[in-house]
Amino acid sequence: MGAPDLKARHAWLAQEIARHDVLYHQQDSPEISDAAYDALCRELDELEALYPELNPGAGPSRKVGAKAAAGFGKVRHRVPMLSLGNVFTDEDVEDFLARIRRFLGGSPDRPVRLLAEQKIDGLSLSLRYEKGALVQAATRGDGEEGEDVSANVMSVSGIPKALPSGAPETIDVRGEIYMTKSAFSALNMQQEAEGKPLFANPRNAAAGSLRQLDASVTAARKLEFFGYAIGYCSAPVATTQSAIRERLESWGFSVPKPHICTDNREALQKFYGEIQAARASLPYDIDGLVYKVDDLALQERLGFVSRAPRWAVAHKFPAEKAFTKVLAITVQVGRTGTLTPVAELEPVNVGGVMVGRATLHNEDEIARKDIRIGDTVIIQRAGDVIPQVLGYLEEQRPKDALPYVFPNLCPVCGSRALRESGEVARRCTGGLVCAAQAVERLRHFVSRGAMDIEGMGEKVIQEFWDAGLVRTPADIFSLEARNKGSLTPISARDGWGAQSAQKLFDAIAARTTIPLERFIFALGIRQIGEATAKKLAAHYLNVRTLMDALQRANDRESEAYADLLSIEDVGPSVADDLIAFFTEPHNITVVEDLLKHVQPTDYVRIDVSGSPVAGKTVVFTGSLEKLTRDEAKAQAERLGAKVSGSVSGKTDYVVAGADAGSKLKKARELGVAVLSEDEWINLIG
Repeated sequence: MGAPDLKARHAWLAQEIARHDVLYHQQDSPEISDAAYDALCRELDELEALYPELNPGAGPSRKVGAKAAAGFGKVRHRVPMLSLGNVFTDEDVEDFLARIRRFLGGSPDRPVRLLAEQKIDGLSLSLRYEKGALVQAATRGDGEEGEDVSANVMSVSGIPKALPSGAPETIDVRGEIYMTKSAFSALNMQQEAEGKPLFANPRNAAAGSLRQLDASVTAARKLEFFGYAIGYCSAPVATTQSAIRERLESWGFSVPKPHICTDNREALQKFYGEIQAARASLPYDIDGLVYKVDDLALQERLGFVSRAPRWAVAHKFPAEKAFTKVLAITVQVGRTGTLTPVAELEPVNVGGVMVGRATLHNEDEIARKDIRIGDTVIIQRAGDVIPQVLGYLEEQRPKDALPYVFPNLCPVCGSRALRESGEVARRCTGGLVCAAQAVERLRHFVSRGAMDIEGMGEKVIQEFWDAGLVRTPADIFSLEARNKGSLTPISARDGWGAQSAQKLFDAIAARTTIPLERFIFALGIRQIGEATAKKLAAHYLNVRTLMDALQRANDRESEAYADLLSIEDVGPSVADDLIAFFTEPHNITVVEDLLKHVQPTDYVRIDVSGSPVAGKTVVFTGSLEKLTRDEAKAQAERLGAKVSGSVSGKTDYVVAGADAGSKLKKARELGVAVLSEDEWINLIG
């Protein structure tokens, strides 16, 4: 695969993962199986590991969950609630242990004691106790901010309303809300009897039940809670993860059983096999095991990558499979014009879930797997709703089944659909002429991860588009003013009233001030996910500086372009998309019109005023002896430094270990301060 193909594949994977994060974490309506999602993340991680120039850390493989849903108050987690990396084989587990040993240094055979426990397929929750009393409950959300569901947890089994004496003054207990298989079956029987939609699986039922605005609805459904960790804590309660389990159980929390704590690989393998064999007989759904370094001091040293802790990993179970027929292949058009084929399936039960649709990703995937209408296909799922299509049964293919011909015209607007050289995706060239693209861009703009306008969901955007009320983001903010003089006010439309219309106007008005990083993400620029938007905001600090810098960066020889490339996660491909967006006259008009209504707040950096390297750019090169390279980088970033992979005139320090090469030479040529490992350690104290 050549460089253009690699970039295209990387960009497609990043965009696809971001879309599925929103479907799973915000809407409780996933489109693909756990296995399919894991495969996307794994491929992205492998690409970034093999080709660092593809901007490692830029994609949603480095982000957690999705923004908190509308309808609830927001809670800022004092300690982030991160996701877990996944492994699938014994070899993957060995690699996980090897990475830990490399990071910590020392012998490659160093024993690593792990706690192994069941991975519950539910909804992550953080419970805050103050002076022993339960005062707040919050979902994970995007890992930094979740939904306040305090009123809803009061009826959940396994959640103590008070902790015994001796508990810390303030403590956040973390765990998983879930629904047992029997409670799920009973709930769906009730839904069916009342003519209401059925839930797809216990995880979705638990998430939907907890997210009820009416707490009495939550109370009427049988939810359970397992505790497994501690977030913020005003005083230490244990020195090991296994001791935390014991402490939680002594406080009245349920914990998943059985578990083991061992540094023996054979014992881990045996336990994995035992739990996998017992999986079907458990009263609740699990999708694997979680391995955590038991020593909390080592957890602290290991720290985190941007998406997950280095000291923990999920060992997933194999996916379940089934067979069904492809009834049709439809094509959806996304906000960037990407044409995505979808297999419409004859509904089939896979592991207790009825599934009827599956993404086919792109035309290459259809051609590679040779999927045709009428085929009997093999599908798999691992706890979610819509499966992955693995292939077809040749002996059952109808004689008149023809190879699928991917359209070269947009199915929505009829514009040409082109596939540029090196690109995986075929895209509609209609731009804003294409209703599908325009609507999808508006939907992205108001989504929870972006502007988060409550009450303006997909259906409302479509309704207002069809009525000609909204064509650009700025139109949303002038809705109320235009509505006052209208002969056909929104309140007169079907399904609307004066109260609901005013509620929408109030929600729009509440978003006239928005954090800069969310404003950037809301613009829907290709390859710019939430993580990269935040890094751009942290670098440029305000919207005018950002716009001016990106317009000047159009000169690839300019200092502005070099400065753009110095931002972590921004390589030439991402830079090209940013520059293209901010130098296109129509986009500038759209943004300027929007800025007449919306004020993005300047980015405020975390206070690291006491750090001697805050705001400094540091490059590590050569072999370090007292710290591993990863540990040194993580340490520098915690102290407010920016760690770069290349030396330039803007570099403040180059920390050179043994066998330092070209970076050390360039630092000396540029007159950049060069520090030994000991000098670096003395500098940071």
